[in-house]
Amino acid sequence: MSTISKISSSTLPTKYGQFIIHVYQDQQSGQEHVALVAGQVLQQENVLVRVHSECLTGDIFSSNRCDCGEQLVLAQSMIAEAGQGILLYLKGHEGRGIGLANKIHAYALQDQGLDTVDANLHLGLPIDQRSYTAAVDILKELGVHSLRLMTNNPDKVSSLQQAGLTINERIPLLIQPNQDNLQYLLTKRDKLGHFLAEPASKLDFGDL
Repeated sequence: MSTISKISSSTLPTKYGQFIIHVYQDQQSGQEHVALVAGQVLQQENVLVRVHSECLTGDIFSSNRCDCGEQLVLAQSMIAEAGQGILLYLKGHEGRGIGLANKIHAYALQDQGLDTVDANLHLGLPIDQRSYTAAVDILKELGVHSLRLMTNNPDKVSSLQQAGLTINERIPLLIQPNQDNLQYLLTKRDKLGHFLAEPASKLDFGDL
């Protein structure tokens, strides 16, 4: 049974195009999640969808340590260009679910040479404790069951599929890595199984 309730909606003009913004609240966790919707999606096939985990440092402060902010911008612009789609912004996912303070602790450990996986383990925290249940419930509430998912994360694909959604295509988001996030991206590829090809050069491959 869904614990998600829609609590408010409005139009939202953006520099990428016109959206409808819906805010949903998880009655169990209290988290408020956002769905940005472009065009008609109710009972449509192959709706373009991005499930985005919140990242204060990347999304708001333009951190070079990750690729989150660039993924968010690219996904929103792709949905706007397509004229139809949904961008879900999931709260409570900071640092793959460990929270902002712990993520910054992990950053400090990465400054000392640990990678993103080993830093979490060193802190006694899970590598990734995100749940995509809210994303599934919101998509179903919006009447979307058939989608094209923008991600390179295999856990997002499998989680949505196991919940009964049909993913007809996985669409990668392509970015240009930088010297600050290259090792982070390679670690996610090599240790977490994210879909990343071997870079033709050190700064040339698809993102996560």
